[in-house]
Amino acid sequence: MAVRRVTDEPAFVLHSYDWSESSLILEVFCRRQGRVALVAKGAKKPTSNFRPVLLPLQPLAVSYSLAGEGGDGAADIHTLKGAEWVGGHVMPTGDALLSGLYLNELLLRLLARADPHTALFDAYAGVVRVLASEHGDALEPVLRTFELLLLREIGLLPALDAQTLTLAPLQSDARYALVAEGGLRGTAPGDRAALPGHQWQALQRGLDDDGARFTATLRACAPVAAELKPQLRALLQYHCGSPTLRTRQLMIDLQSL
Repeated sequence: MAVRRVTDEPAFVLHSYDWSESSLILEVFCRRQGRVALVAKGAKKPTSNFRPVLLPLQPLAVSYSLAGEGGDGAADIHTLKGAEWVGGHVMPTGDALLSGLYLNELLLRLLARADPHTALFDAYAGVVRVLASEHGDALEPVLRTFELLLLREIGLLPALDAQTLTLAPLQSDARYALVAEGGLRGTAPGDRAALPGHQWQALQRGLDDDGARFTATLRACAPVAAELKPQLRALLQYHCGSPTLRTRQLMIDLQSL
């Protein structure tokens, strides 16, 4: 039986592990295949064509053979056959690089293997382009936007236009907070992280915009990114479980220096 192959698949490397003295195991986010594990044989050799290509936050086109009996893809780790950098931007640096590695860790923790998320892949690719550019004030809003899209895509984000426990509609000027174990609920007036109902409703409208979900959600996130940050980080950590995200802890440690 012929071995099945996936060819010219848009992809990003999320993480790599040593497999042997000369090879790597890659965790890769593919547009049509979802998260997959690939063995890159000989990738650590100085003469390997893979060596300069298999970097995080770089858009690639990968080809690989499916493992399993008869190439049915049932095995967990497939074999990388080709990888090409498709260009478009340089490697992010500084805070943007740490932010990109943080997004990679979220995808590793929260996405199941072989579960495609085409729209999420496209959003991730858009965020990476921003990280690699002169992003300026756009960094925080695009991170919050991706966090919202990720949580929604995998079914962990409650509706943002109603209180979660009662399903009561939000009042425009009343304040609400997103809580890990309770969803969206009303808060005391002094809660600085809470948002008024009309801003949560704007976020929900952005997420519901099938034609321009990323840009619509980004537009709604921009004025409230600072207030969203602690709420989304707490929700994400709750679903990721222990320990604390390594990239998040690194950011905290660097800020304390």
